[in-house]
Amino acid sequence: MAFAGTNVSLSQPDITQKLTERIDDLKQRIAAWGKRIRRYTERSTRFNQNRLFQSDQKRLYESLERPMVSGTGPAPNQADTVAFWCGLWSEPVNHSEGPWTEVVASQCAGITPMDPVIITPDDVAEAVRRAPNWKSPRLDGLHHYWLKGFMVCHSVLARQFQEALNQKSLPSLFTTGITHLVPKDQGTTNPSKYRPITCLPTIYKTLASILSQNIGIDETGLETDIVLDQLDP
Repeated sequence: MAFAGTNVSLSQPDITQKLTERIDDLKQRIAAWGKRIRRYTERSTRFNQNRLFQSDQKRLYESLERPMVSGTGPAPNQADTVAFWCGLWSEPVNHSEGPWTEVVASQCAGITPMDPVIITPDDVAEAVRRAPNWKSPRLDGLHHYWLKGFMVCHSVLARQFQEALNQKSLPSLFTTGITHLVPKDQGTTNPSKYRPITCLPTIYKTLASILSQNIGIDETGLETDIVLDQLDP
């Protein structure tokens, strides 16, 4: 089979050497085809990811996520879980900034500050228009579908959002969410082996979307989190 399509006969005296050469030649061809297939696959994957990033970022990020552990193992002890996470979340936050922050501050000293953000009812309408209708609500129990339909509330929300920005303070409802513990691996009985995922209310997401558009960044950008961190809950 290795000599199919060639003029080599098994009766030739140097058949062993030719067989070795033929096998090496076929291995090199297989390796070359394998590299071509890998290059094509990588190029095709990059092209599809770039196109998906432009059309549907949610699907892209879902495709990049690692398969999540089903978490069908035994659940951790409730008291141990509460004690572990309270020990982390109840501790006061003490930020220790390094010297690099002074360097960044000096480099940004000459940047012209942006104009104050003025939130209008049109901003609220545009933010809720882009949002999915029936994404799972949190503590507020509110779907974006209703914000889209009750347009009369857009002016009220715009005024309240503006007051929050001016006062640099957010209502506790805005920054209070429901936290789900997702297991990282098969160690489902260890409370430290869980990843906390906190889902914030629809109203908070609407404000974050408005700020993203006014600042000129994508809604997934970290700048929005930085801005909202300046508002005391």
